[in-house]
Amino acid sequence: MGWLTKILKGYGLGSDHRVTEGRYDERYENDGAWGDPPTTSDELLDFDNEEIDRAIALSLAEEDERNASSLVEDDTKSVCSSLKQEEEEDRHDEVTSHSEEDQDDDEIPSHSEEDHKGKKVIDDNSYLEEDEELAKAIQLSLNMDSPPRNNFGSLFPRLPHFFQGVYRTCAGCNGRIGHGRFLSCMGGVWHPECFRCHACNLPISDYEFSMSENRPFHKSCYKEHHHPKCDVCKNFIPTNRGGLIEYRAHPFWLQKYCPAHEHDGTPRCCSCERMEPRDTRYLLLDDGRKLCLQCLDSAIMDTHECQPLYLEIQDFYEGLNMKIEQQVPMLLVERQALNEAMEGEKQGHHHLPETRGLCLSEEQTISTIIRRPRVGAGRIFDMFTEPYKLVRRCEVTAILVLYSLPRLLTGSILAHEMMHAWLRLKGYSNLPPDVEEGICQVLAHMWLDSEIMAGASGTAVASSSSSAPAPAPAPASSKKGKRSQFEKQLGEFFKHQIESDTSAAYGDGFREGNKAVLKYGLRSTLDHIRLTGRFPC
Repeated sequence: MGWLTKILKGYGLGSDHRVTEGRYDERYENDGAWGDPPTTSDELLDFDNEEIDRAIALSLAEEDERNASSLVEDDTKSVCSSLKQEEEEDRHDEVTSHSEEDQDDDEIPSHSEEDHKGKKVIDDNSYLEEDEELAKAIQLSLNMDSPPRNNFGSLFPRLPHFFQGVYRTCAGCNGRIGHGRFLSCMGGVWHPECFRCHACNLPISDYEFSMSENRPFHKSCYKEHHHPKCDVCKNFIPTNRGGLIEYRAHPFWLQKYCPAHEHDGTPRCCSCERMEPRDTRYLLLDDGRKLCLQCLDSAIMDTHECQPLYLEIQDFYEGLNMKIEQQVPMLLVERQALNEAMEGEKQGHHHLPETRGLCLSEEQTISTIIRRPRVGAGRIFDMFTEPYKLVRRCEVTAILVLYSLPRLLTGSILAHEMMHAWLRLKGYSNLPPDVEEGICQVLAHMWLDSEIMAGASGTAVASSSSSAPAPAPAPASSKKGKRSQFEKQLGEFFKHQIESDTSAAYGDGFREGNKAVLKYGLRSTLDHIRLTGRFPC
């Protein structure tokens, strides 16, 4: 069957995103107060030095204030002492007139002259104005305690009163983001410890992260969970030269493989077509085919072992009122014997890449497998064959089927080849390839359907006949009855092979024939084929 080529962009569904880191010192709504903190040693040193300079400036302002107050007190004391001394001189100087005393009193508070001790008299009004300005400056500085800072530590003025009740809310815990670092990404802000990977639940501290279904991931975690891995080598499927992930996928099993495994000798089961992991064991057959152990579990290995299945399919045809009266031999053969018989056959249509069954009409001598070979160390031993002389007593001399295939696949091949036999025995001659192969595929598909339904209920019982050769013991899974889960999947896969075949004879013929059978019924379709050689429209 064909393999699908899948190409994904990047790591699949995710994409890279970046985190913006910042610092939050107050409950400010202004976006200008949000920014990155100092990250280098030089920036941190500048930031600390500026804080120290600010503290020194405040200290010096306070010291100047204390010095100014001290100077005022000293000058006031000097003025008062001078006044007392002059009053004493006035009391002892009775000659001095009253006008001179008034003049002395007016000169005391003047601010631009020097007294007898050489000190400058300070104007009280001028001092009060300077003191008020200094007090206002100090008060303004004290009100700006712990202001918000940007990337370079510069100060912002305090925002108006109506912003004081607004603060940032963490998108992870819905809690308040107070002083300290925060992250801005995915349309919100986060506490650093709240922004976590959806896979490992650890905080994402990287500058970049990946997203899938609006969930954040570490880039390594995203790759582990979303980057496709090869089902053969178990490694991440590499990207091609264009940066895209390219892999092969089976259309039914949906397993993914590196494209290189199609050419590096990686084994593939001849039955289910799966590529298994490299450490999986296979059975190597004499003709070079490889059979996985799950398919080996129900494989039919010799002619005697296949006889009960052959009788079941005869009963299936009889249930459709299509009983074959002639005794047609059925033989299980190796691939070489099947190919030799096909070369000697004059009739039939063979369009499959590998022939697995054949309905013979000519007299030949066929080498058939008469006993189940032993299996050991990944190989088969003691393959016993014997020649079988075919004698032409009717239009069909024998039905040949390839050995070592699972029971359901062997049965579908038998159902297909038995339909060839029925058409020849009933006089349907010279049919176009798409009609003959198409209706044979329809019967094989119908038998698989009946087996899957019967296996699900586990109520069906294997047919038997006294005229059939005694079969050799077979694995329990090869008997008709309840199927394992894998055998059910295997039956669905064989149906899928028939339905999705792309060849004109087997694929298109099946789809046209199945459509006719579903619309008109099997018997009416066969009658129309006999008359016209075509499927009814």
